[in-house]
Amino acid sequence: MRVEIVAIGTELLLGQIADTNSQWLGEQLAANGIASHFHQHVGDNHERIISALRIALSRSDAVIICGGLGPTQDDITRSAVAEIMGVSLVRQDFLVERISAMFASRGRPMTENNLLQADVPEGATIIDQTRGTAPGLICPVGAQVIYCVPGVPYEMSDMFTRAILTDLIARSQAEGNTSVIASRVLRTWGAAESGLAEAIDSRFDELENSDRVTIAFLASGIEGIKVRLTARGDNVEHAVALLADEEVIVRKLITDAFGDVIFGVDDETMEHAIASRLVARGLTLGLAESVTGGLISSRLVNIPGASQWFRGSLVSYASALKHELLGVAQGPVVSAEAAEQMARGARELLGADVGLSVTGVAGPDEQDGQVPGTVFVGLAVGDSVSHVSFRLPGDRARIRSYGAISALNALRQTIDRLL
Repeated sequence: MRVEIVAIGTELLLGQIADTNSQWLGEQLAANGIASHFHQHVGDNHERIISALRIALSRSDAVIICGGLGPTQDDITRSAVAEIMGVSLVRQDFLVERISAMFASRGRPMTENNLLQADVPEGATIIDQTRGTAPGLICPVGAQVIYCVPGVPYEMSDMFTRAILTDLIARSQAEGNTSVIASRVLRTWGAAESGLAEAIDSRFDELENSDRVTIAFLASGIEGIKVRLTARGDNVEHAVALLADEEVIVRKLITDAFGDVIFGVDDETMEHAIASRLVARGLTLGLAESVTGGLISSRLVNIPGASQWFRGSLVSYASALKHELLGVAQGPVVSAEAAEQMARGARELLGADVGLSVTGVAGPDEQDGQVPGTVFVGLAVGDSVSHVSFRLPGDRARIRSYGAISALNALRQTIDRLL
């Protein structure tokens, strides 16, 4: 089963928005062992959309179209797909009622053009909308199929997970492919993609002719490098067993080369890693942030139930606050000593078991003799007060974001080592 993704929208071509939909869909298809060899972007033009769809159908079994299903003049996906199918658009009364009811439930007036979203190519199957107004579509084109989903990311992902993936798997099995796919993502921080590739190089050679197990890398910016393992088995048990065996091998190769850089699996974020460790040990955390300006706190409170282990945070951006509230000695505030004093002060001030602090220089100018990108992390864990330092790349935003996850990773590793 080969799937092509076609993203609709002139704004994509102009660079006004990033195409995160195709990225997400490509990742989901790969995780389920479905080939996606081509992605296209096309503007809001009927003839060019037709051309893009004909090209896609010439080389793929299925096409997923993102965007162009709304109520405005540039939402022309439905008519283009109807032309490809060789059918007419038919207004569905039950969709008119649903769309009208949705507007009424929100206390908003509905303009007439919203009814365009109830026009469906004859013979298409509707994917019910649960988060917006425009329904999705499953449109047969002979033995092939076109899936149409809204461009709004959370609407798109909901429809893909709920309807499209199931349909793709069923079509694949109907073609005689009865294998089962299992995948796992190892999330790492602190190792470069090139270094991870070199560490696993011997395993790539061993798997070169394998049709059972594959390894891929996904650089994810401030979330680190993801190593995706995919296994194809004869049944669920076989696929899971292959995946488990491969994870043991790859984990050892990475750990032998870089130490403790794997912090999570699949959707586990760095803040999940911190939460699980604190909960397991019955500990609470107090935080003092300077250069990160609240980014660490924001990440931590994304975890449900964070109030059980996260006491709170002091964003001590001004030097005076570091001295007056956290007990930092007079002098430079971007230093190893200041970071340790901030961590100890955060623990005491907030009544926590563990103290974490971060201070540094985001730039563009130097501070306290330190160049932009210099970050010190203080750690008050158990009977130990220590620090680690980093030299981080990028502009202010990247330095602050990298500083946040680097500080959390240092806390994770310190807890594992000391407690």
